[in-house]
Amino acid sequence: MAGEKPEAAEVKESHPLDKYLRIERFPHIFCPGCGIGTTMNVFASAVDDLIKQGKLNPNTLAVVSGIGCSGRVAGYLRFDSFHTTHGGAIPFATGLKLANPELTVVVISGDGDLVAIGGNHFIHAARRNVDLNVICIDNFIYGMTGGQVGPTTPLGTYASTTPYGNYEMPFNLPHLAVSSGAVYVARWTTLHTRRLKDSIKEALVKKGYCFIEVISPCPELFGRHSRIGKGLDMMRYFQKYAVVEENPDPFKADIDFSGKPIICGKFVDRERPSFLETMKNFMDKSLEQTR
Repeated sequence: MAGEKPEAAEVKESHPLDKYLRIERFPHIFCPGCGIGTTMNVFASAVDDLIKQGKLNPNTLAVVSGIGCSGRVAGYLRFDSFHTTHGGAIPFATGLKLANPELTVVVISGDGDLVAIGGNHFIHAARRNVDLNVICIDNFIYGMTGGQVGPTTPLGTYASTTPYGNYEMPFNLPHLAVSSGAVYVARWTTLHTRRLKDSIKEALVKKGYCFIEVISPCPELFGRHSRIGKGLDMMRYFQKYAVVEENPDPFKADIDFSGKPIICGKFVDRERPSFLETMKNFMDKSLEQTR
């Protein structure tokens, strides 16, 4: 009627990457200041770019995770996704790739899942050069289960299981991946979103075992135990101490949070036959010899 104000149009908030996310499962469980959401956003953005460029088929993309905070990523991404057992992400992903070589298989999980209980699978998949993309969100501690010491926890760090400080030598993940045989190895922090996105895009279109370490804040446990602080404090720490190098030496990429540089960059980008290619070559030779 004349003089009445029209009803306000309903405004529906959306995000450009909503089509790649299971929005019905939101809000997510990640703590304020955690870097897992940032990594998930960067991954979805990298996938979006490759799809638009015709370099990636979303219908043949599979995302696998294990147990832990980072393991929840697979459940939030709207792809064929699999939430597996603790430490079981890489062997499960290997089975997917062997059963259907046309798949692009990505593993997204945490440092405890991938290189503690899953450490054996990590090194042997790299040794075999299985065609996988492994993204390790490294927050240096077991975040979901109470702040226990993990395989990348720096020396001296207090944790729920190390009340006198961690006395176990931590893994240097780029060095571990390179020496195990990975063909692509890079490290970035959650502050380096553009560089991380470029690395994920490179890895997704490369054959062989590709590994990317993402240094991430865990404000509630590692940040508090190490006395670095909340998420923003850790990002400031990354800004101050992260150093991007050209062709860095993985042997010198240890992290101890003592004020030494956190070396970031692309450590390795090399070529060698993937596991499936090697297997096929040997089978073909064997068949030739039996004829």
